[in-house]
Amino acid sequence: MFKKLRIRFITIAMLSVLLVLGAIMAAINITNYKSTMRTADKILELLAMNEGKFPIGGMNDQEMPPRDMSEMPSDMQNSEPPVMPNDTAGFGSPELEYETRFFSVLIAEDGSISDVDTGMIAAVDEDTAKEYALEIYENGKVHGFKSVYRYLRSEEDTGTRIIFYDCTRDLNSYKTFLGISLVMSAAGLAIVFVLIFFASGKIVEPIAASYEKQKRFITDAGHEIKTPLAIINADCDVILSDGENTWAEDIKAQTKRLTELTQNLIYLAKMEEGSPSINLTETDLSKITEETCDSFASMFITNNKTLTRDIEGGIKLHLDAKAITEVVVILLDNALKYSPEKGATSISLKSNKKGAILSVTNDTVNPMSKEDAMHLTDRFYRTDKSRNSSTGGYGIGLSIAHAVTAAHQGKINITPEGNTLTISILLPER
Repeated sequence: MFKKLRIRFITIAMLSVLLVLGAIMAAINITNYKSTMRTADKILELLAMNEGKFPIGGMNDQEMPPRDMSEMPSDMQNSEPPVMPNDTAGFGSPELEYETRFFSVLIAEDGSISDVDTGMIAAVDEDTAKEYALEIYENGKVHGFKSVYRYLRSEEDTGTRIIFYDCTRDLNSYKTFLGISLVMSAAGLAIVFVLIFFASGKIVEPIAASYEKQKRFITDAGHEIKTPLAIINADCDVILSDGENTWAEDIKAQTKRLTELTQNLIYLAKMEEGSPSINLTETDLSKITEETCDSFASMFITNNKTLTRDIEGGIKLHLDAKAITEVVVILLDNALKYSPEKGATSISLKSNKKGAILSVTNDTVNPMSKEDAMHLTDRFYRTDKSRNSSTGGYGIGLSIAHAVTAAHQGKINITPEGNTLTISILLPER
């Protein structure tokens, strides 16, 4: 049980960390991608404003001052160099014009190509540039991606210019950052898993110790109670041997009830141990179910109730025959006690690929909520309306059925529907 609790704790903790880390990773990488696209769009807008070129710095090559200061006129040799306008400022580097790879195509109003500029890129020739431009011109999109090129559609006086910006370097940087962040996140998750794995053992340890003490107390106390109960029962037999005695008969009946409860608690404690001792042998489950139904048939008739069977023959599984018989007894006894007068009960046993499914459906006095149904396997749990001590039960029958099923690595499902209750048990082949 505590192994499952530890696994559940680790799973919940790791899922929480994964969700938080995933959200952070997504936010960082989405922000990084959008920032990269914003920069690309700004460059395209700058190029569009200047007809597919970077703005000229204010002086052409012929007007550039000589590099050798001695060649300059004497009145300019000691002066400060002229300040060049930098219209690309704000993009991170004054070298942007020389680092950027782009090309543009101007398409006239009649759809013909009037100008192609591929001077700032080597990976694209004029034919490819025309092909890309015509495709985008026809689909009518203003901006987007064509291969690794971010494009922008710009209207000019002489036609439509489509400018392409090479995002290869930017996209590679983004992918590299994404890959590194994924690797680092995976490493972080692995470290967190190791920490949670060892921490979970320390967290569960005191709970497990407390639970073990509780089970040991129940087992030890049960064995200690058995002796005085046996003595009380024997004394009652001596008193009753002298003749009828109402008080002695009542004491004997309550002693028997308490003895059964003690035995059930001890049995439940043993079944809930980490490795319960169950004797697995090839068992004819169909035969066990039929025989148990036969033993209950007269009780259902006596109580003016009906029991119908739908039992598939020849189902044999490796089970603890005694423990499984107890489960079938508990299910039928439960249906008998908590069904109304003239109530109907049906029992079904069917084989499937995993093993077999045993189901018992019975009418109930009142509709049962799903919340109540979820707690029926809890010890001493009773609903307020129908499952009370007047029926003669102890409130631990389904707890024992649940423990036995778990010991066989099976599952128990309780499904209320209107005024009926279905308890299904899946018993796998082992």
